[in-house]
Amino acid sequence: MAKLYLCDVSSRRMLAVRAGGCPMKSNVACASQEVPWYVVNVPTGRESALCKVIERIAPEGVVRECFSPLYSTQIKRGGEWLDVEKTLLPGYVIVATEQIGRVKRLLREVPEYTRVLNMGESFVPLADGERAWIDAFTRKGERCVPMSMGVMEGDHVVVVSGPLLGREACIKSVNRHRSIAYVELEICGRRVTTKVGLGIVSRAKDLPAAGTSRSRS
Repeated sequence: MAKLYLCDVSSRRMLAVRAGGCPMKSNVACASQEVPWYVVNVPTGRESALCKVIERIAPEGVVRECFSPLYSTQIKRGGEWLDVEKTLLPGYVIVATEQIGRVKRLLREVPEYTRVLNMGESFVPLADGERAWIDAFTRKGERCVPMSMGVMEGDHVVVVSGPLLGREACIKSVNRHRSIAYVELEICGRRVTTKVGLGIVSRAKDLPAAGTSRSRS
């Protein structure tokens, strides 16, 4: 399998991960006919608040779900690693609906900037690859992508668990000190670079047990 070389932005070293194709860019249609997910552009930092507004003004049954996906990572404070959740797609929310034309009209009632992303003259749902990736690790009401874990093998980063396992080719760079991987997604024809949690330890034996937080120096 090919190796993808990355820049560790915390140390400016070149790292490598074992990489294949990026499954998040797959164009394979989903097997089941699910309610489409559309992407709405909103002011950065207002994602959660505007989701509540959209759900409040929409008649029953029009919006099945409106959410701003999050990702889980860790930050170090006072010498301790703390679990935190951050916005996965700043400036965007996802609306699950079969009536996107009606949703677009409803957005005119929102006093803040909102715009359904489109390709040409058509509103296009989130691509199957990106949707499947978010859906595989989250569920309705709990849309937070969990943290991935990796180990160092020399100058190589090997993802061993979590959402980035098998999706290393989507990683553009890593910041070991901030427990962050920068990944590229395609949203309605637009390439968007975002961050997800990636904890890297020096040795496999330092990986935390399932369901526990890591403790590292």
